[in-house]
Amino acid sequence: MSLTVSPPPSTARVVEVDAVRGFALAGILVANIGFLADPGHAVVGQSPISDGPVAFGITAFVLTKFYVIFSFLFGYSFTLQMRAAERAGASVRARTVRRCLALLAIGLLHGFLFWIGDILTLYAALGLVLLLFRNIKPRTAVIVGSVIIGLLTLLWLALAGLSLLDPAAGQVPPVDTAAAARALDLATAGPLDFLRLQTELYPQLVAMIWLFQGPTALAMFLFGLAAGKSRLLEEPRSLSRVQWVGFGVGIPSGIFFAWTSGSSGALETLGLAVNTLTSLLLAAAYVATLVRLVRRVPAVARVLAPAGHMAASNYIGQSVLSCLVFTGYGLALAGRLSPIAVMGVAAVIYAVLATFSALWLRRHRHGPVEYGLRRITNWS
Repeated sequence: MSLTVSPPPSTARVVEVDAVRGFALAGILVANIGFLADPGHAVVGQSPISDGPVAFGITAFVLTKFYVIFSFLFGYSFTLQMRAAERAGASVRARTVRRCLALLAIGLLHGFLFWIGDILTLYAALGLVLLLFRNIKPRTAVIVGSVIIGLLTLLWLALAGLSLLDPAAGQVPPVDTAAAARALDLATAGPLDFLRLQTELYPQLVAMIWLFQGPTALAMFLFGLAAGKSRLLEEPRSLSRVQWVGFGVGIPSGIFFAWTSGSSGALETLGLAVNTLTSLLLAAAYVATLVRLVRRVPAVARVLAPAGHMAASNYIGQSVLSCLVFTGYGLALAGRLSPIAVMGVAAVIYAVLATFSALWLRRHRHGPVEYGLRRITNWS
């Protein structure tokens, strides 16, 4: 597949979108794997890797940045799916509803069996909301998304102000070490014990994900919808400016967020307020940098695009392989590896899945999970 500046043929995949999606999968794996490496953190509400330089780097430059990219790409891909439905003379509404119902079913299985932080159920629900906005103008979509992000930022700032009025209200409760130890024991004891832990944690955690990540994800869906209608990734403009602003503001803000993370009271809440806004800028800089790199060095796309082409298969595959390494499904290494070793496992998992994706796509047009999604979406 050639890399050109002109718009792609109507039936061609957009290689930049696949490459960015493959890149986002790497960041999501790094952000998520720590919880499976030590499930006790999911119980006590701490960061998955709670201290040291690895934790600082992940918090500053990875956490909340890559699910933002993934959400943006969901909205962008929605416009590609609308074009495909229109070319086929099919109903956009019917296809979207079927696809969202399929995502919901896959997300529920994924959440209960492997990864309690599953995002697919949220995407399924917000996909139906995005369907209502499908005819919105790009400018209006950007305005609505910006209002959502602005209100979230103001909410965190208000909470930080309230913490100053009542410092005791913002104090972090003592860590329940017994609950954390129990979670670790269940995760590593055996398959049935791990499933028991999943059943206990998943309902409450999915509610938190919908509450805390839902508004930002919806805003990113709208930004992606606007970008897709404008063919932003297919005909990129002003990417150097996005890099300057994104990195110039996002890097110091990410460092501030990491520095305040784990503290208590107004300081931590202020860090969350700053991160709500500036994580989007840093994520945009990542995307702009990668798109420019893909256009200058096509080999980058050849490495990343296969995983992005099979994003759903890779997303679930990451959870399956992580569970085989860290839980009672397999080696049960949770709680035994250092943070840097956990990152090494993440690198190996990503490399294995990226290689598998490239080999699979030599003989198949879509990934295993994508085949099922397409059958249900197209009802064929």
